[in-house]
Amino acid sequence: MSLHKLLRTSDSWSLLVVRLALGVVICVHGLQKLGVIGDGNVAGTTQFLTGLGIPSVIAYLVILGESVGGASLVLGFLTRFCAASIGIIMLGAITLVHAKNGFSMANGGYEFHLLAVGMAAALTLAGGGKWSVDRMIQK
Repeated sequence: MSLHKLLRTSDSWSLLVVRLALGVVICVHGLQKLGVIGDGNVAGTTQFLTGLGIPSVIAYLVILGESVGGASLVLGFLTRFCAASIGIIMLGAITLVHAKNGFSMANGGYEFHLLAVGMAAALTLAGGGKWSVDRMIQK
């Protein structure tokens, strides 16, 4: 994929709304895993994920994808790449952690994660929209 195709986006307000909502929520989740917000930390997150059979390098990529990728979505920088990465992370969360709990978030299910996958898919397909760094670079 060329850089032009990666950065291409419209001037859509709806993409801005989706990008900001997903970016803020996912970034906060990443910051929790880093221990910047709340009582989580990298060691605990890594231990949990490796306990599921996930290699530690993937655990670190999840933390990076959520924290840096979420922040990048807020800015609209490399939106398609970051959204695709977050979508993959959320599919992994559904498959490895939440599917066994059913749909409802009240039971630890995959409801939230499925919404994030849908939002990430929309941004991967359409780009970052209005007020994105991608759009500024594209011009």
